[in-house]
Amino acid sequence: MMITQPALKDRSLLGLKELSRGEIESILNRAAHWEAQQEKLVPVLESRFVANMFFENSTRTRFSFEMAEKRLGAQVLNFTAAASSVEKGESIYDTVRTLESMGIDAGVIRLKPSGVLQQLAQKVNVPLVNAGDGNNEHPTQALLDLYTMRKAFGELKGLRVSIIGDIKHSRVARSNLWALQKFGADVRFCAPETMQAPELAEHAPYVELSDALDADVVMMLRVQLERHKQGIITSAEDYREHYGLTEERAASLKPSTIIMHPAPVNRNVEIDDTVVESTASRIFPQMANGVPIRMAVMERAMKL
Repeated sequence: MMITQPALKDRSLLGLKELSRGEIESILNRAAHWEAQQEKLVPVLESRFVANMFFENSTRTRFSFEMAEKRLGAQVLNFTAAASSVEKGESIYDTVRTLESMGIDAGVIRLKPSGVLQQLAQKVNVPLVNAGDGNNEHPTQALLDLYTMRKAFGELKGLRVSIIGDIKHSRVARSNLWALQKFGADVRFCAPETMQAPELAEHAPYVELSDALDADVVMMLRVQLERHKQGIITSAEDYREHYGLTEERAASLKPSTIIMHPAPVNRNVEIDDTVVESTASRIFPQMANGVPIRMAVMERAMKL
């Protein structure tokens, strides 16, 4: 009996809320395979073309995708909105359709508005990978977070994971919540009232900081300092005092607790400088783990 390949659209990665535990596990396992490879270049995607379309700035995420794609031998086109016709009024849809018509095999997209990516995926025929869309999801970040946790603890079931910071505006918090709960992890949120997303309370409780720090994983979120001007936080100093992972608070964590952060980090605001560099910190290993995770995702999207 002939085994048919999945439809191109089934290779898209738009979010983790609808992705099965089995699919997530297969990506994590494939990432472990790629991490174990010593070769810098394994050209399984030779002659495949991918466009990294960033309608919202993110140097770190774009570089991680580009490293993953090039390690797999793909031909990479980098597109940034600042230097594009989007500034001249061309819609995101027209931009994606234009690149599709030129023959790309997949697109990696980061954009500010939520919901647009899902609409795009219905209208184009190439696989799309979500590199962050609005306050909705950031699936590859959550995948590398899960991968980091699994490396530290062996399995995800039963882990107590606290996510601390601006939950309201965080796509990272949402993707981690949806994915971790599929594996039986206990997810809790901690945030100032102005940074809470009430609609998520039915999925994970909001707890005080002292309770949040009693966890296997303490994940700090970046504070967008521009929100100080909007009145969401009073000041960086006040935020650090009430919600920051200070050196003193980090010293009270269980010896086995690991500290995570999706980066970029505001040092000495949401997390003290010394804590970023501490032995409990997995912040830089997280970044390193992003490459094999994105290799697995891009291979899934484009390999024939």
